[in-house]
Amino acid sequence: MKKIDLNNKTILVTGSSGFIGSNLCLRLLKEIPSIKIIGLDNMNDYYDVKLKEYRLDKLTKYDNFTFIKGNLQDKELIDNIFNKYKPNIVVNLGAQAGVRYSIENPDAYIESNIIGFYNILEGCRNNPIEHLVYASSSSVYGGNTKVPFSTEDKTDNPVSLYAATKKSNELLAYSYSKLYNIPATGLRFFTVYGPAGRPDMAYFGFTNKLINGETIKIFNYGNCKRDFTYIDDIVEGIIRVMQGVKEQDVLHSVYNIGNSNPVNLLDFVNILQEELIKANVLPKDYDFDSHKELVPMQKGDVETTFADTKPLEEDYGFRPNTPLRDGLREFAKWYKEFYK
Repeated sequence: MKKIDLNNKTILVTGSSGFIGSNLCLRLLKEIPSIKIIGLDNMNDYYDVKLKEYRLDKLTKYDNFTFIKGNLQDKELIDNIFNKYKPNIVVNLGAQAGVRYSIENPDAYIESNIIGFYNILEGCRNNPIEHLVYASSSSVYGGNTKVPFSTEDKTDNPVSLYAATKKSNELLAYSYSKLYNIPATGLRFFTVYGPAGRPDMAYFGFTNKLINGETIKIFNYGNCKRDFTYIDDIVEGIIRVMQGVKEQDVLHSVYNIGNSNPVNLLDFVNILQEELIKANVLPKDYDFDSHKELVPMQKGDVETTFADTKPLEEDYGFRPNTPLRDGLREFAKWYKEFYK
């Protein structure tokens, strides 16, 4: 493993106002005063822009953070950023997210996740970097039934366009890594959650609906299992990976970052409800059963996600371990402060 010292480095973080990107930037800025971060985000309205502004406000208080509003698919902009700032490390977290949204809005995914990622790879090719770390997704495992999901498993049967774009990122990164000796590492994230997360994720959307007295739909009649991974564990994993490149013939690797503990959706919803009541987001006598509906599986979804994280542990000495209840408690407390 070739070690990389993050002190006095310039880091380009795309998707810097997103859930994972903003948390990564904030932790780096707090812990490494000599670091310089260039944050790129298009601040689109896929979900509430106020949430993105809330995250961004925390970052712009730091003098060593520079924010650029723009799109990954704008090749001229990306080239200019690389030419001007000469980043040592690139962390590509900018992407159009969401499995269900990709069914109705394919253009957004091709532009951001394919063309945008190509522009990042071109930037790394023309301005040599020490490491490219990029977001992949557990969705690349498609309908795999063998669990836990290993990075050795086949991943050529995506069940959504979103998954297909993330698999494409891995293939593009591998080829650029082989052709141009670009050190690159892809991270397959498993169902990330936590305070100030994405409102389109189940735990956040369920909370919004329960507060408004609406009914929540629990897919596959509650028989789905998800490997919920707390945001702090994801950020810790990214930072560990940023600091080391696996030395091999092709300087490209892929790792899972997940909690390795799939939780049934009904159990997850019960824990969420309990923590929302504890945080006084919902009243103590809330009639939860009358607000839930068990429905069939939705197109593009998978039944189970379950990460094998042994390679991450072996190579980087880290394994996510935040219990779901602890993470949902932090989310409930944040929700109470932010919205109430």
